[in-house]
Amino acid sequence: MWYRRVKVWLMNYWVRLLIVVAVVLLLFFTVVGLASLESFYLNLTLATLPLQLLMAALNAVIFVYLYMTVFRGGFSQMKKTKVKSAHVNVKFSDIIGLEQAKREAWEVVQLIKDRSRLKMIGGKILRGVLMVGPPGCGKTLLAKGIATQAKVPFISVAGSEFVEVFVGVGAARVRKLFKQARQLAYAEGACIVFIDEIEVIGRGRTFSYMGGGQETNSTQNQLLVEMDGLGAKGENVIVMGATNAAESILDAALMRPGRFDRKLYIDKPNLTEREDLFRFYMAKVQHDPDLNIGRLARKSVGKSPAEIENMIKESALIAMRRGGEQVEYPDITKAVERIELGIEHRKTMTPHEREMVAYHESGHLVTLYLLHPTDDVFKASIISRGGALGVVHHSPREELYTMDRDTMLANIKVSLAGFVAEKLRFGVTSTGVSGDFQNIIAMAHNMVWRVGMGSNGFLGDFSVIPEAQISESLKERLNAESEQIIKECHEDTVRVLKKNWKIVDHFVKELLEREELDYDEIDEIFDGFGLKHSIPEALETTKVTLSDTTEEKLKPKTAVNAKAIKKVRAKKDNTTT
Repeated sequence: MWYRRVKVWLMNYWVRLLIVVAVVLLLFFTVVGLASLESFYLNLTLATLPLQLLMAALNAVIFVYLYMTVFRGGFSQMKKTKVKSAHVNVKFSDIIGLEQAKREAWEVVQLIKDRSRLKMIGGKILRGVLMVGPPGCGKTLLAKGIATQAKVPFISVAGSEFVEVFVGVGAARVRKLFKQARQLAYAEGACIVFIDEIEVIGRGRTFSYMGGGQETNSTQNQLLVEMDGLGAKGENVIVMGATNAAESILDAALMRPGRFDRKLYIDKPNLTEREDLFRFYMAKVQHDPDLNIGRLARKSVGKSPAEIENMIKESALIAMRRGGEQVEYPDITKAVERIELGIEHRKTMTPHEREMVAYHESGHLVTLYLLHPTDDVFKASIISRGGALGVVHHSPREELYTMDRDTMLANIKVSLAGFVAEKLRFGVTSTGVSGDFQNIIAMAHNMVWRVGMGSNGFLGDFSVIPEAQISESLKERLNAESEQIIKECHEDTVRVLKKNWKIVDHFVKELLEREELDYDEIDEIFDGFGLKHSIPEALETTKVTLSDTTEEKLKPKTAVNAKAIKKVRAKKDNTTT
């Protein structure tokens, strides 16, 4: 391979080499010429030499400027991060929380590594791999891992770098990018071009007689041509694109076989993967060795790897600000609240207004704990965060990708509970229910109009029908069914809260006194009323400390809760003392 690398080097730097040789020859002949001159002419030449050198330097500056702006591409220059696979050095074992995506990516690695064998059989190497998934889930990291494992060069660019106000500049940048990639592939056997946020140049093309979108269209057309490999010598250039947007917005020509041959769907981590992520990031900070990693993983359903990392970083800052020497569970809880709900700021409220907020949040809390089939209460607070005077923070117990009718009805009841609690206690309600009412109307409308979850037999997604084509009578019947769902949920919520009003009053008293209640404290109160929450066995995850080498089954939840409650009470007693 060394002769190919020398050839590529000469192809890239022959102009510079030619300039160096020319300068050396000129200096040699200048010295020889000066040595042969008579003394008068020699003195005259030496006297004018500074001016000649100044003019030569000026000409050199002009030449270099023209060379860099015209001969080397001018406006088509862009930032390209070119690195060798050895310098990327991201192994698959370093990628945490993407087990399914890594298995699919390993097939891509094998196809790149076995390219010679594949060519002998008559097959062709992949032209493109599209990574689709939410932000912060490791698409860029996985692309680097593929390059490391396949041991091929890696060029990284962003889709926005192809966008320019001048027509044709984007296409020129694409040509230069692939020219460099083909040279590297010729020298090293293959090359990976990673284009982040590919939807910037890959979205569906627009065609208009007014000429709109010409720059984006020409850039994408050039990308399509380069991915086809027209006029190339068969170099193995693999294009890897990453996008957070929906796959459907990309142009059909870009998605056809022969361009993006493979798709990798990178989703948010599941429970086991979140536990691995917490262990990995917690190992980087000083922490309480008794931290329940399984509990943290359950509390972070739907979080991406980047969000989990941010939680640990924020918890370390909180621990440092309170003067602690290690991260403890309350620090992580506060970090989650700060990231998701915002920084707490205490408002000066009247006793009546504060009591009304407490009843509002207690209504949400009791209804959620008793009626919701999938969610758990992790925090209840009457401390203002963002635009809310209080909050009941809840999260699913496990990964859920769809919602059934019971879950949607429970969501409506929980949203109604704040209004119902205010009404039962004071006879009037506050403007704090406006956000809840927006959620209620949206969920009931969605159930009837979109997913056929009404009780009157209306099936289908009526929202796809143009509004002008739906009769007024049908609209009235659909809206009436939405109102009926809300009415029935309201009646159920009133019945549940009236039946458990003693619990509501108890939580109001606790919130007014403590301002915040964590999951263990909430669970203990319900246990005292004989209404302990039962968690399915499938959700009883393992309790793992970072110092453990093997996983032990989680102790009964009551024991864990009792231990945590004792710690909380001890801290509060010390603080009071």
